[in-house]
Amino acid sequence: MQARKFDVVALGEAMVEFNQTTAGQPNYLQGFGGDTSNAVIAAARAGASTAYLTRLGGDTFGQSLMALWAAENVSTAAVQQDAEASTGLYFVTHGPKGHEFSYLRAGSAASRMTPAWLQQSGAADAVRQAKVLHVSGISLAISASACDTAFAAMKLARDTGTLVSFDSNLRLKLWPLERALACTRHAVSLCDIFLPSLEDVTALNGMTDPDQVVDWGHTLGAGTVVLKLGGDGAVVSDGKRRERVPVHHVKLVDATGAGDCFCGNLLARIALGDNVFDATRYANAAAALTVQGYGAVAPLPRPEQVRALL
Repeated sequence: MQARKFDVVALGEAMVEFNQTTAGQPNYLQGFGGDTSNAVIAAARAGASTAYLTRLGGDTFGQSLMALWAAENVSTAAVQQDAEASTGLYFVTHGPKGHEFSYLRAGSAASRMTPAWLQQSGAADAVRQAKVLHVSGISLAISASACDTAFAAMKLARDTGTLVSFDSNLRLKLWPLERALACTRHAVSLCDIFLPSLEDVTALNGMTDPDQVVDWGHTLGAGTVVLKLGGDGAVVSDGKRRERVPVHHVKLVDATGAGDCFCGNLLARIALGDNVFDATRYANAAAALTVQGYGAVAPLPRPEQVRALL
């Protein structure tokens, strides 16, 4: 890849997380989340130069996120704080069906992103200076203006030679299924690397066969598709070669942010020169490590841990 200031930049909403430590009990561990923020921190820990593009509330939670990114070596030059809006919060509870999210994010500062903000904040410059731009379905779902902003950033990236990565990350609590499917299809048409989960695509269009899902991604326009299969590993395809990457069997403590960890590590390794197949194996190992701790950010692994598992 050509020389750029950043390896990976991500656009979306960062949030403060309260994660239930014991199912059924009112005990919560405070941490941080937001899918694209998790992914860009994972990329930074993997050795990539990174930046995050978002808006925060002018509150204590916003300040704590700024401190987090500073500690993780994620550039915040294009992060804007809004004294009239709040930073989003979410709660994670655990039960027989796994983890469940509850959000307090309506009207958040990030949901007030607009295409004009891309230029005003310097976010557009960061996109031009990046090897990879990463966005997600949640980036599209939090508001109509945020969706327009994400699409504008993706188009700018394509026009300036920045690779575009899109994680489907479907949250039907945030928007109707019909709009989610339409926006997802358009986002895939604008991306170079499509990172869906089988669960997401099944909910979107009923597909359950991994190969069918990969073919669907290519048909919509993605040159590379990496399908996340959770406990069954991943399928990776560059349009010519297709490979199944098996899972690492580990003790599951908390799956919050595992897909974000996978995406961030995969994009970091691609930006640093790996082919997509080697990058997927690395990302798969990183995700196996992160599910062994609580929260979306705290257990994100370092390269030495990933290489030891590999």
